[in-house]
Amino acid sequence: MADLIASIIRFVLSNYSLTFLIVGFAFAMAAIARAEKPVSSATVVEKLLSWYVFWSIGVGYFYNFVMHAFFGEMVASFIGWPDSPFQFEVATASLGFSAVGFLAAFRSFDLRLAAVVGPALFMLGAAAGHAYQMVEHRNFAPGNAGVVFYMDIAIPLIGLGLLWLQHRSGRQKMPG
Repeated sequence: MADLIASIIRFVLSNYSLTFLIVGFAFAMAAIARAEKPVSSATVVEKLLSWYVFWSIGVGYFYNFVMHAFFGEMVASFIGWPDSPFQFEVATASLGFSAVGFLAAFRSFDLRLAAVVGPALFMLGAAAGHAYQMVEHRNFAPGNAGVVFYMDIAIPLIGLGLLWLQHRSGRQKMPG
């Protein structure tokens, strides 16, 4: 049983982008359940986007900052790369994305747009880099392929999709 629990914890922490996406959607579902009835589609999108930005961008990139800044050698090994001074640069970029995510989570559409687009470009670029590493160097380390690779594509697409839905609904500011 202890091995199973350790494996689950390892999976959750190693695949934090998936973990924080799920946690964000759970928070959004709770917020939707607590919303004034009847719940409009604009309110559903608002809750999904705000909690997505908070968890996937704010918390997710803060976690990425901590891992690259303080556990760089372990992270590099997980990705299948040698440790590098560039780990700290990734850490500080992640801290910047995190700060904007926390600031934007419950604010205007424009701020959320900024909070989603920067990390989206970073993650899609990372996905391209992972694909290159898989094809050219046969790097199928857990931090380069699998869940990490797919989340580098899914997270930006989900964020951009939620932004599009909020823009389309015409509700671009928080109520009240």
